[in-house]
Amino acid sequence: MVIKKAELYLHGRTDQNSMSFNINIDSQTNTLKYIQLVDAIANAISEGSLNQGDMLPSVNEMVKSASLSRDTIFKAYTELKKRGLIESVPNHGYFISKQLNRVLLFLDTFKAYKEVLYDGFRSNLPENISVDLMFHHYNFKVFETIINDSIGKYSHYIIMNFDHPQMKKVISKIPNDKLLIVDWNIHAGSKHSYVCQDFGQTVYDNLFSVLPKIQLYERFIMLYPQDWTFHPKNTIDNFTKFCTHNGIKNSKIIYNINELNIEKGDLYFLVSDRTLTRILNKASEKKLIIGRDVGIISYNETPMKKYVHEGITVLSTDFYEMGRLAAHYVLNPGEIKQVVPTKLILRKSF
Repeated sequence: MVIKKAELYLHGRTDQNSMSFNINIDSQTNTLKYIQLVDAIANAISEGSLNQGDMLPSVNEMVKSASLSRDTIFKAYTELKKRGLIESVPNHGYFISKQLNRVLLFLDTFKAYKEVLYDGFRSNLPENISVDLMFHHYNFKVFETIINDSIGKYSHYIIMNFDHPQMKKVISKIPNDKLLIVDWNIHAGSKHSYVCQDFGQTVYDNLFSVLPKIQLYERFIMLYPQDWTFHPKNTIDNFTKFCTHNGIKNSKIIYNINELNIEKGDLYFLVSDRTLTRILNKASEKKLIIGRDVGIISYNETPMKKYVHEGITVLSTDFYEMGRLAAHYVLNPGEIKQVVPTKLILRKSF
């Protein structure tokens, strides 16, 4: 592998103190050289090595220092001007025009509770910080492509991971001090920051807190539609452990939604809102009353669950708080490792 290294020296507009940053140009990668130069300068801006008003080397200086062609350097500077990161002043050169205040918020899917998270995030950031919201829909190729294309373009990366064997390799491309993992702490390294929820023991603990109510039902059934949900499977493990430890003998997990046969006396634990709709429709067809004939505990709070059928009981974390903490991470450099509590909110469905 051939890597060209150059240390570039820059002079601030308001003083004569030299500043420097390194660029590494890899001749063997598929990434074009001018894009590598763009990413190096954008990274230097986001890291604070380059500040507003600092002068970049002239094209001739760059040719000499970085051993790059004039065309490559012109392309890089043109791209940086398009992004608004630098400006050119006739007869003076190229200057850093602004700090990189652009954040990538990369979520799994668009759902009502993700909108709450976004509101908590955006509402707690100043207007001068722009947020690019993207979704990967648990498609690894989409995830990988967006991450690869985003490197060097953002000051912070707020990412929702999912379970895939190549996940660690992809997120390792993001500098540790710029990456925050939210919601599910999976495939995170020891140096990664996170703001997440617990999908395991907290499930057991919250169910145990209402054990007497659960025991009033004839069957306790968890719906986990494996064809369309990516909900962490340690929730399944703790549901099973809870039922075993507490003598809930008439319990089971349904993985195929077509096997659902709703009966009076059933209590359903749901991890997908699509199954919530299915339960409500089936109950209506059989003239079963939610909260009297059939019980429901649904994962993840949404604004509408407070009102559907006089209220759906939910097991949920505070997504607004998760968003607020993510905004705090952007505004306050430093490591954060925090689990947002998950609570059971009792309503008339249970």
